[in-house]
Amino acid sequence: MGSLSISEDLPLQYPLARRDDSVVDVYHGISIRDPYRWLEDPDAIEVKEFVEKQANLTEILLQKCESHGKLHHQITTLFDHPRYDTPFKRGEKYFYFHNTGLQAQSVLYVQDGLEEKAEVLLDPNSLSEDGTIALKITSISEDAKFLAYGLSSSGSDWVTIKVMCIDDKCVKPDSLLWVKFSTISWTHDGKGFFYSRYPAPKEGGQLDAGTETNINLNHEVYYHFLGTDQSEDILCWSDPEHPKWLFEARVTHDGKYVLLYIEEGCDPVNKLYYCDLSVLPHGLEAFRERDDILPFIKLIDNFEACYLAVSNDGSEFTFLTNKEAPKYKVVRVDLKEPAIWSDVIPEAEKDVLQSAIAVNGNQLLVSYLSDVKYALQIRDLKTGLLLHHLPIEIGTVYGISGRRKDSLIFIGFTSFLTPGIIYQCNLATEVPEMKIFREIVVSGFDRTEFQVNQVFVSSKDGTKIPMFIVSNKNIPLDGSHPSLLYGYGGFNASLTPSFSVSRIVLIRHLGIVFSIANIRGGGEYGEEWHKAGSLSKKQNCFDDFISAAEYLVSAGYTQPRKLCIEGGSNGGLLVAACVNQRPDLFGCALAHVGVMDMLRFHKFTIGHAWTSDYGCSDKEEEFHWLIKYSPLHNVKRPWEQLSDRPFQYPPTMLLTADHDDRVVPLHSLKLLATLQHVLCTSLENSPQKNPIIARIDRKAGHGAGRPTQKMIDEASDRYSFMAKMLGISWIN
Repeated sequence: MGSLSISEDLPLQYPLARRDDSVVDVYHGISIRDPYRWLEDPDAIEVKEFVEKQANLTEILLQKCESHGKLHHQITTLFDHPRYDTPFKRGEKYFYFHNTGLQAQSVLYVQDGLEEKAEVLLDPNSLSEDGTIALKITSISEDAKFLAYGLSSSGSDWVTIKVMCIDDKCVKPDSLLWVKFSTISWTHDGKGFFYSRYPAPKEGGQLDAGTETNINLNHEVYYHFLGTDQSEDILCWSDPEHPKWLFEARVTHDGKYVLLYIEEGCDPVNKLYYCDLSVLPHGLEAFRERDDILPFIKLIDNFEACYLAVSNDGSEFTFLTNKEAPKYKVVRVDLKEPAIWSDVIPEAEKDVLQSAIAVNGNQLLVSYLSDVKYALQIRDLKTGLLLHHLPIEIGTVYGISGRRKDSLIFIGFTSFLTPGIIYQCNLATEVPEMKIFREIVVSGFDRTEFQVNQVFVSSKDGTKIPMFIVSNKNIPLDGSHPSLLYGYGGFNASLTPSFSVSRIVLIRHLGIVFSIANIRGGGEYGEEWHKAGSLSKKQNCFDDFISAAEYLVSAGYTQPRKLCIEGGSNGGLLVAACVNQRPDLFGCALAHVGVMDMLRFHKFTIGHAWTSDYGCSDKEEEFHWLIKYSPLHNVKRPWEQLSDRPFQYPPTMLLTADHDDRVVPLHSLKLLATLQHVLCTSLENSPQKNPIIARIDRKAGHGAGRPTQKMIDEASDRYSFMAKMLGISWIN
């Protein structure tokens, strides 16, 4: 019966949630009840009362988790270390983000040279008492005179763009609202920048933005002139005939062109248009008096592949693409002869080309992913020929900072046992010189205490799935260890090695064996790997994750009652679906901000963009894919399914946040009410004794921009719950 003996001392009185069985949708002739539809309204008093009761229930349980205080203390202690991002250069100045340790948000610094004293340019911690205002986007003008920055409140995807004069740190009156899914790209004359936004809703006001669930439609690109009101911004591109498409404008490094990227969903495919700014007879100013949009020319006008600009010499452009190359390649085309394309770096046989950045005049810094481990090379921009390998350990490259005119570049590196190293690489020397510019040191962390292994697990259909396993040194494989298995498996995203304070605390003080399964649906082996875990093949993700869990048991790392699974967003869906399909295999489940209602996700905020990975219930064939695994629609009483092997659902914590306007809270709330009803409140003397609870954060969103204290608090809550449910004792 799973963790029954552990949770018998935790009798929970679940609040009864009203069921409205009159709410029925008919999908292609099939009637589907949705009795908790009322939980979709975040502003309803009844919903707020439901959330409050669930929060109180969770608080009662967490107070009985003995390791909570120790976890909170240890995570806080290890978190309190200086952290740096890679510096980047604009004009003659350098900029970088730095956190002294427990600051809510990282601070943006500026310095006149690498050896000069750094000054605070923008401290977001001064903008709110609780640290819930975060810097979402930043962009420095080419002459380093102005900083444009986007502020997000309480974790919402909505952003307000402000402008600061860098020399005197004076904030200008410019204020741009209703910005979402946007970059900021300056024209090289420094007069203004391109950005993306949605139309202001008719009800107006942005003070409470982030709790609404309305679908996001009619994305547009604007140009803002410094010192003017937003009402005077130039509309550069919109497409009312395709209200769900997303648009992004980027100025090329030479300042001559603006490129328009058009996406219809989350697949790595896009259209690509361009506008030659140098031939506009009266510049962008002329469009302030005109109603027409910029005269973009179509280079790629279909959604067959991904195209990302690497560099250009006049009209000759170099792109990173997956066109007829699922592991990506580098290609070149002259805009004057758009039908003639040539390969610069062909697709590799096995490794995935992650990025290509033009540096040091005519060189390319390229990164590859090889069995989920990064490799770095310097190649010739013109010919693609390999010039140098850059030596790095097994791990992840992040935050590469350098542009075509730079011979001095910066490279961030992390791994499971490396908190962070920023390398300074001088490409002006005959052999590139790599030296440590900054190293992040965590007091009290000794990497020699731990070990990392990579294994390849056979999935249900025989596909080999890579998995990293991190543990204390020299553990016996006798099935005695508690284990935490993490996964994602979607949207072409790759889970590569990275350092985590909370994971180190779990391994050291709870004896946890931590694993990451690189299941299909991600981008670890390119677009074919992604497609093998999406749409009609989504079940492969769950099969892969279940196979990874079974391996941890069969190899002697753990046993089902000691195994916890965890994932966020698409990974929250993964965890919930696997619990539905194999409740006997897990001793605990932590599902963060998950997509749980697979029949209605496309109706809220940006959910419509995810149909590229999931499909859509409006289409009959795709409805039949979705209904088979939708977490909300597949909750069953396991003791009725297999009477010869009675068991219950594992202890489960669903995590969501009131300002998550990416995966709106209704997903977790509806699943929570359904789980509690089916398993607990609808039965007298229910066999389900394991807790089914939710942690619902306030003034928080999907994850980005979360203050340090909120991250520590959440980690302490969820992992002390896990420790209690798995029966783990604290190790000093």
